[in-house]
Amino acid sequence: MLRKLRNDDEGFTLIELLVVILIIGILAAIALPSFIGQSDKAKDSSAKSNARNMVSQVESCYTATSNYALCEDGAAALDTGGITATVTTGTTTGYVVTATSDTKNTFTITKTAAGVTRTSSTTGGSTKGGCTGTSW
Repeated sequence: MLRKLRNDDEGFTLIELLVVILIIGILAAIALPSFIGQSDKAKDSSAKSNARNMVSQVESCYTATSNYALCEDGAAALDTGGITATVTTGTTTGYVVTATSDTKNTFTITKTAAGVTRTSSTTGGSTKGGCTGTSW
């Protein structure tokens, strides 16, 4: 019986182990860029949400004051509630809300008498996130 145990060579060879490690490495190299892109998309989505939330705040402020010019950043009538977006220009008929994501992409909502437009900019920012064009 002892002879049988000594003659049975069981296990993996070094070549087999290296092939398995190589396959795992290739799969990881394929998946990693996808995960990084998802992180950038999440950061851009957060900035878009902040811009939309700020629009709600500006519209609430307008309901109380009947003047968008009184609803710029720092105005007493505007309660941002910790939203990281800014109202850069408020007029009696419209406003411009801008939010910048952690990927340095900028998302803008502009309201004029003609309507509301949404634009985005990737100047200096990541193109792997949710900012792939000029509108969102």
